[in-house]
Amino acid sequence: MNWFASTAGINSMTRMIGRNVIKLTQGVALACIFTTTVEAASTDWPQWRGQNRDGKSAETGLLKEWPASGPALRWTATGLGAGYVGLAVVGDRIYTAGDREDSSYVLAYKVADGKPLWATKIGKAGAPGWGGFAGPRAVPTVSGNLVFAVDQWGDMVCVDAGTGQEKWRKNFKKDFGGERPEWGFSESPLVDGDKVVVTPGGPQGAIVALKKDTGALIWQTKGFTDPAHYSSMIVGEIGGVRQYIQLTPANVVGVAADGKVLWQAERKGKTAVIPTPVYKDGFVYVTSGYGVGCNLFKVTAEGGKFSATQVYEKKPIDNHTGGVIEVGGMIYGHSDKGGWTCQDMKIGDIKWQDGKFGKGSISYADGMFILRQEDKAKGTVALIEASPEGYKEHGRFDQPNLSGKNTWPHPVIADGKLYLRDQDTLLCYDIKGK
Repeated sequence: MNWFASTAGINSMTRMIGRNVIKLTQGVALACIFTTTVEAASTDWPQWRGQNRDGKSAETGLLKEWPASGPALRWTATGLGAGYVGLAVVGDRIYTAGDREDSSYVLAYKVADGKPLWATKIGKAGAPGWGGFAGPRAVPTVSGNLVFAVDQWGDMVCVDAGTGQEKWRKNFKKDFGGERPEWGFSESPLVDGDKVVVTPGGPQGAIVALKKDTGALIWQTKGFTDPAHYSSMIVGEIGGVRQYIQLTPANVVGVAADGKVLWQAERKGKTAVIPTPVYKDGFVYVTSGYGVGCNLFKVTAEGGKFSATQVYEKKPIDNHTGGVIEVGGMIYGHSDKGGWTCQDMKIGDIKWQDGKFGKGSISYADGMFILRQEDKAKGTVALIEASPEGYKEHGRFDQPNLSGKNTWPHPVIADGKLYLRDQDTLLCYDIKGK
């Protein structure tokens, strides 16, 4: 989503360059742990949708029931600017992006108290497409001592995680012939080993791989020239071959780590194709909104050749912006046609649907889902069981300090804390069990 992994218009707060007002609501000070130059720990959330881009945290020992008022609010920070960007959290640092008055910026804050550390310019500010959705959409990706960020116009920067110093930059249109989708570039960069992989789209090749340290071009897909939309790539291993799986408005595709297109399956989307694909045991699940629904493909390899066969197509399961998560062979997420849904991934049957909670995004940790309603009037957050037996809620609260924009950024879970980004504001909650 990444586009709508974080979105909102410029308001009066975002027009004050460098303004960062911090409010400590609990008087809590955390010890600083300087880990920005090492790989992410198991409690970190280093990129879009966490460690493995699947929306799941490996953390345990979290609250299984929330108080009536919700979990304790540790601190509130402002000054992030306009945008629909979620967060990456590694060690003692939080990374995000936002529009300030003159430009888009990649930003770093302290985990301990939300105080700002640095801000580095990415490109120009503004709202591509109709609707006035200003600001970046893509979550920065942290790898070792580097942070990779993309803004809505296709400017990409690599910066030092500790200082924000720029290492290199690229522009999707100028350098790769990319074509901006209607509402701006939204994909969060994928780092794999010494490569960073992104989807500029367009006739020169839809997907490119760059050297992580220098930004030098390694490869650009030949023969695969789909336009980019708003989904982010994932990594899967099929038939012993590591590959990047991407969803475009026309196809689902698997690309080898050397840039060779291994397989593709036609799958037409409409208007905005946003959710990240799900991969498990040789099966690729995709979904999108506007009445399109969901599809499951089985990908096989025989004699070194790959093929993708559609297992099913289901119209009623259409996820718009909030994404879906696989747990225990079940897919969980919101369907525009049926509300919050549990679906058997491999056969497509619906286990349950429930409309008690509004449309929104989802994250998982310790046997529970955290749902975030995108309703701009309430921004309600709920805790439910990850169970195929039905919708079982264990607490909810309404987000304070609402921006009046859709709360599209996904909930982020890291080191016993829940983070919620809403335009200029960032909220940090304590969800560790006692």
